[in-house]
Amino acid sequence: MDQESVSQFEELLDYRRRVAEIYRGVRMDSADLATRCAAYRTARDGLFRMHSQSPIPVEQRSRFEKLCYYDYDPAFRFVLPVDTDVEPEVLNIELQDDGLVRMRRFGRIQLIVGGQELALSVFWILGYGGGVLLPFRDTTGPQETYGGGRYVLDTIKHADLGQENGRLVIDFNYAYNPSCAYDPRWHCPLAPRENHLPVPIPAGEKRYAMDELF
Repeated sequence: MDQESVSQFEELLDYRRRVAEIYRGVRMDSADLATRCAAYRTARDGLFRMHSQSPIPVEQRSRFEKLCYYDYDPAFRFVLPVDTDVEPEVLNIELQDDGLVRMRRFGRIQLIVGGQELALSVFWILGYGGGVLLPFRDTTGPQETYGGGRYVLDTIKHADLGQENGRLVIDFNYAYNPSCAYDPRWHCPLAPRENHLPVPIPAGEKRYAMDELF
C-alpha cells in the first residue's frame, strides 16, 4: 500500500471521528433542542467546508459556506419504540463501487405527521460490525430536498441520536443527505419503497444545489 493511500485512509478515519464527536455533542448537550441542532449544523457545515474527506466536490469547496436547512421544528422530533414484530426480510442493494450491500429489516416505527399515521422500517446493515440505517423519502423531494431521499440514522457512520427510556430518538431536524446528493461519484443505499412517505417532512437538510447557496 502506497503512502498516499495510507494518508487517505487516515484522513477518512479522522473525518469519521469528527462526525462521531458531533453526534456525541447532540446526545450529551443540555441546551434546548433548537440550540443543540444549530450547534450540530454549524459543526457539520465546518466539516464539509474544511475537511479533505468532505463529500462536497473539491472544485466547489472554495466557494462552499454552508448547507441549506429548514428551521428547527420540534413537531418533527419523536421518541419511539421499535416494533420488532416484522418480517425480517433481507434487502440486497448493489452499489457500483462497494458491491453488494445487504440490510435486514428488523423493526418498524409508527409515527403521526400532519394527522396521518405513518410507518418506517428500520434496517440493520449486515456484515462485520453492522449498524442501524433509517432512510426515508418524502414528498418534499425533488423540489426542496434530495430526490433520492435522506437519512435520519446511520450508526455505521456515527449518525446516532441516541435513546430515551429505551426508545429511539427520531428527529427529522437532523435528516441529512447521503453523499451521492453532493457528487455523483458517490453511490449510496437509498430508501426502499416501503420507506417512501406520502407526506412532506419539511425538516432537516434541503437539496444541495451549489448555485443556490449564495
